[in-house]
Amino acid sequence: MRLDDFNGILVGGRRYRPGVPQRAIGESFDPLCLGPGQRAAKRAVDIMGALMFFVLFGPLYLLVALAVRMEGRGAVHFWQTRLGQDGRAFRFYKFRSMVEDGDALLERHLAHDAAVRAQWQKYQKLDNDPRITRVGRLIRKLSLDELPQFFNVLKGEMSLVGPRPCMVRQRSLYGARWVHYCRMRPGITGLWQVSGRNRLPYEERVALDARYAAEWSLWLDAKILARTVWVVLSGDGSS
Repeated sequence: MRLDDFNGILVGGRRYRPGVPQRAIGESFDPLCLGPGQRAAKRAVDIMGALMFFVLFGPLYLLVALAVRMEGRGAVHFWQTRLGQDGRAFRFYKFRSMVEDGDALLERHLAHDAAVRAQWQKYQKLDNDPRITRVGRLIRKLSLDELPQFFNVLKGEMSLVGPRPCMVRQRSLYGARWVHYCRMRPGITGLWQVSGRNRLPYEERVALDARYAAEWSLWLDAKILARTVWVVLSGDGSS
């Protein structure tokens, strides 16, 4: 891998640089149909990667779980229904980083602040989310809240690399690109995570997911995984 790959992910002869709108580099692409051999290879990498994580970083997993538990009331793990490959619903796992009544709190917060509501509609994220706990803010900054998703990978519901898992209420935001999303298992990391994450409008996240589904390769996955390490360590685009 060349060092300049860390200035953007090279896909199909085009480089994806953080913050560059995908419409500026073309959007005429069709979803890729992976053959049996390609699916088997990607799945083998997923299983080996998830098992390696638990062997090497099991103590870190337990430490994060303990920190979440010690902060106060509430479960250590959080699960939510997400949509995966072929649009199938599955239980998506994370370490709990929000207060227990988070959805109700978010609705009240959006209802009373037009600027915040506009930010949510554009990014599906907030700069100052009132639902996030103190420990939650730290583990989200370091992406440690994502660690339980390695269980989703072992169960075959997710991949190490793929589109960002879609919430049920976000389904309509994909429009015609929904077919691209459904081609692949959603990933713990992906083009969105290494291209600016929360700085990107949701429409650009959708475009990145579609591009990944159109031009997937094991080499692309390897480059995304390598860049993910840098993104996590630098905190780039996290919130």
